[in-house]
Amino acid sequence: MIRKIIQTTKGIPVTDGAGVKLTRIIASPELDMVDPLLLLDRFETENPDDYIGGFPPHPHRGFETVTYMLEGSMRHKDNTGNEGVVEPGGIQWMTAGKGIMHSEMPEQDEGLMRGFQLWINLPASHKMSEPGYQEFSGDHIAREDTERGGIIRVITGTTDKGTAGPVINKLTDPLYLDITLTPGESFSQSVPQSHNAVIYMIEGEVAIDDTNLCHEQLGVFGDGAAVQITSASEGARFLLMAGKRLEEPVARGGPFVMNTRAEVLEAFADLRAGRF
Repeated sequence: MIRKIIQTTKGIPVTDGAGVKLTRIIASPELDMVDPLLLLDRFETENPDDYIGGFPPHPHRGFETVTYMLEGSMRHKDNTGNEGVVEPGGIQWMTAGKGIMHSEMPEQDEGLMRGFQLWINLPASHKMSEPGYQEFSGDHIAREDTERGGIIRVITGTTDKGTAGPVINKLTDPLYLDITLTPGESFSQSVPQSHNAVIYMIEGEVAIDDTNLCHEQLGVFGDGAAVQITSASEGARFLLMAGKRLEEPVARGGPFVMNTRAEVLEAFADLRAGRF
């Protein structure tokens, strides 16, 4: 019942927004999606030219965007009145629903910018729901300490020991953990068989059954009821992300993710008509 790794990828370099350099890990030619995880981008650079343009106002419909900062700060602002700065350790979880215009711009003009953006699909029944927004600073992210000195930061979902993250999401029942293990430490976590799960390596190396994963690799878990991960001699830090499979058709069109091509075209028409 322990899940094994069935696919790995390091992603591809891309440019998005106003010239922001990213590594696209999910939504690449190597890995299209891991239902309901639509996209995962990593950004990590000390060169302001790689991030200073940010992501000026742009639309979304049909899914959720999750920005998790490790270093640096980004300001979110949208046309529903939400505005805030996501700083190291903080999370911004936006539900685009039927449509939203937002921007994500750097709050710095020098120094390291490091973090992730994840897109999570919405079920067809909620793609045209009202937009929503949740934001929590690093101080409000739940923390669980392991017996051997490791740290589990819980953004959403609940660990096997009962630590629950602050983000509430009942649509895809997601799990999002930032885990740091000491050298040779093992970690296990139950994951419902209804869910897909992935691991992304931030630092170090881990062993998962007969697969080793190292820095900047993503591993896709196969079926099972739990994951078991053991760090190598230098320890490790990684993200564990999971969500309930929707098993619905997916039609993408730039910033829109719907169930049919006609719905994507309708989104573009609504944008042109100023209905966002």
